[in-house]
Order: sequence, then C-alpha cells, then structure tokens
Amino acid sequence: MKKIAYIEIDTHAEIAQAFMDIMKDSSEFSVDYYFSKKIKDLVQENGETVFLSDSSMLLEQLKLKKYDLIIIGTVHRYFNTFHAVVQKYKSSVIVHNINFSKSSKGALMKSVFKGDVIYRLKLWWKEGLFYSSKVYRNAQKLWVLDEEISSEKYQFLPLFYNKYFENRSKDSLTVVIPGGVSQKRRDYHHVFKAIEHLKTEEKCEFIFLGKAKDNELKQLERLAKKLPENVSIQYFSDRVSNDDFEKGMQIADVLWCPIQQKTEFFSREEIYGLTKMTGNFGDAVKYGKAAVFPKDYPSKSEFIIPEKEDILEQFKALKNTRFDFQKDYGRKSVLKRLEDALSDVISI
Repeated sequence: MKKIAYIEIDTHAEIAQAFMDIMKDSSEFSVDYYFSKKIKDLVQENGETVFLSDSSMLLEQLKLKKYDLIIIGTVHRYFNTFHAVVQKYKSSVIVHNINFSKSSKGALMKSVFKGDVIYRLKLWWKEGLFYSSKVYRNAQKLWVLDEEISSEKYQFLPLFYNKYFENRSKDSLTVVIPGGVSQKRRDYHHVFKAIEHLKTEEKCEFIFLGKAKDNELKQLERLAKKLPENVSIQYFSDRVSNDDFEKGMQIADVLWCPIQQKTEFFSREEIYGLTKMTGNFGDAVKYGKAAVFPKDYPSKSEFIIPEKEDILEQFKALKNTRFDFQKDYGRKSVLKRLEDALSDVISI
C-alpha cells in the first residue's frame, strides 16, 4: 500500500475534507494528514491519522515517516517551508489561482505594495514570498480541481463525487445561494434586487448559506422586512456549521451561484472558469443540484445553467429537472480516477 501525506496548514479545509471523504475507501493508499489547528477544527475526522502541524514543525514531522507522495493542499503562504518540501520530497500541489502560480518575482514585488501591505510584507520577510514560483515549478505535479481549466501543465485531480440524497417533493420553492455573503466574489446586489422585485403568489424561500456581515448583512436585514409573506429569506450572521450547511444543501431545489466573473488574488486577476475554480461547482456535484450561474460563465456541464432574465420561471423549471450525476460523478468511479492520478505521479 502506497503512503501519502496530505498537508493543509493554510486555507482550504473544504478541499481537505473532500480528500478525506473519498480516500477513506481507498485500498491502494493510506494517508496521513497534517493540519493546522484552524483546519483541524473545521474538518470532520472519521478515524483518519491526523497530525497537528504548522510551518515551524512540518519539516521535522515529515522526516519521521517515509512517504511515496506529499500533497500540498494550498500554497498561498509559508513559501519557504513548502519550497523545502518540494526540494526534498516527491510532491504535488493543488493550484487554486493559476495566474498567481505563474507570477514572476517582479510581479510579486509590485503586488506587495498593493492591498494589505503589512500582511504582504510579512509574507515577503518571514515566509519567503519570492519562493512561490519555485514551489510551483519544482513540484512533480500541479493539479486543478475543475477538469475544464485543466491542461498539460495543470492536470485534473478528480475529487468531487455525488452523494445520493432523495429529493423530497414539496409545493414551495427553495433556492440556496451557497458561500460567504460578500460582494467581493459574488454579485449579491443582483440577488437582493431580484428577490426584492419578485412577483409571485407561490411560496418561495431563499437561503443564503454562508456568513453575512457588514453591509451585506444590513442589506439582508432590510430586505427581510420588505418581502411579502409568501417570500422569505434565511441568512446567518455567524459561520455556518457543517450540519447547517448539509441541511440547507439537501433541501435545495436549485442552487443560485451569482459569482463575479473576475476576481483578484494577491493583486493578480483571476477569472472563474478559466484560471480559478469556484467551490459552487463541487457543491452542485456533491449534492446533485442544478446550479444557475451567470450567463458568461464558461462551462460544458449540463447541470451548470446560464441565468435567464425570468429567473423565477427558470428556478421553477429546474425544480422538476433531474440530472444523472451518478454517471460521471459516482463515488467508485471518481475514487478509481483519483487513485490512477495519484499512481501516475508516484511513478514519475
């Protein structure tokens, strides 16, 4: 049995969770997980071998065991540590922002003095920011989690599979908007306006399944007071628990994903569907839900639906539309493809 170390000491707990969920059934690989406290507190463990780690102890921990492959879940910090890892071990990196991964030293230098200067200076002086390109360049494999943005350099790592949930028929319409309620990466102004001007006598519920704060929270509070009795909204002012997220996604008739096409990471432009994946794609696959995306979002998946002008009628039609997620995203087939991808990089 091959031995893998999966490292996530930075950001993407949901990706680490997805890896844990599918790999627990693997008969070809055993995995040790190295998580920061923040990540460990966010994932649900089910008998996996999990070590508490951080950038100061990671290298010493990896010395204690022999691994066939190291997987680094996020390289957005601790570049000096990860540079040492990829130099010493057969390693692969999951890439979340393709343009950032290509950034030259000069481009990074310019970016330091934009945005949060104090934080970025810390990345420069203490965490080896200018090693970032070397981490990506020296890793044996760069992976992305959306097949449509994959290429020869950025290869696809199958991770998301469909969990079967029985869709209970009900008279009312439940639309779920998954993700943190922030205008920065999603167009919530458009969503608020559409709900406010909704004209229907049917019962509709819109669930904002992510933490709302600041101006967006105030807008939601105002919106809730304006709506007629048959139209309601649910929102959260605290972090949404795993249980609440699961419940909300299961009762959804359709997902509404108003992502902004362009975003930034470290002052580098990233484009959803081209250089960056949205987690809403994984949400749709996992819970087997049709998802309405902006009409300019590039996708060939039949369950990613371009938004129409009469969005209410579109939601009602999609409520009664079923997609065969098991055909391409069944657990066994995704696990087999994942194991093949891992075996390929180990054999390099």
